[in-house]
Amino acid sequence: MTKKTTKTTKTTKITKNTTNATNATKRGIAKTAAKSPAAKPAPRSAASASPRLLAGGNPQIAKADGNAPVQAYIAAMPGWKRAAGRSLDAIITRAVPGVRKAVKWNSPMYGVDGGGWFTGVHCCTKYIKVAFFDGSSLTPPPPIGSKRAETRYLHIVEGDLVDGELRDGAQIARWMQEASKLPGWGKAS
Repeated sequence: MTKKTTKTTKTTKITKNTTNATNATKRGIAKTAAKSPAAKPAPRSAASASPRLLAGGNPQIAKADGNAPVQAYIAAMPGWKRAAGRSLDAIITRAVPGVRKAVKWNSPMYGVDGGGWFTGVHCCTKYIKVAFFDGSSLTPPPPIGSKRAETRYLHIVEGDLVDGELRDGAQIARWMQEASKLPGWGKAS
């Protein structure tokens, strides 16, 4: 009985729309403005436009492997987060020689060949969220818990950046070294 009611409702809506369109045509009202090509926004060229910022100021970067998309993400991070992102990337690169980088789900990911992704970065409104996918195994574990028991987070806030460097850089480097030796998430190769 529910299906019959739904079909009737759809039929009624279609009939109303058809009737409205017919009446508009009889009155000489055309709907050409909605269909005109000028009504659509012009596509952004990749070379000239900066990435769109999503909720919380997270840059929208196409999914890709390598350092270039990660650097594009960092360059698009808003305000103080850009310098913090550069510092964090440098810490990870120094701490884990040969680290693999990629952007997936609009977030930089860091991993090792054959070991999976051990950390990911995401811009939020007031902080940068660094996810350690097996963070509960780190000593000491990063301070913020997750719905997933194994995952732990570090939130980097504006005050954590001192002279262009992250204040807790030594601890972050130790976590990155330790996390890179644990089984990671997904495939980084």
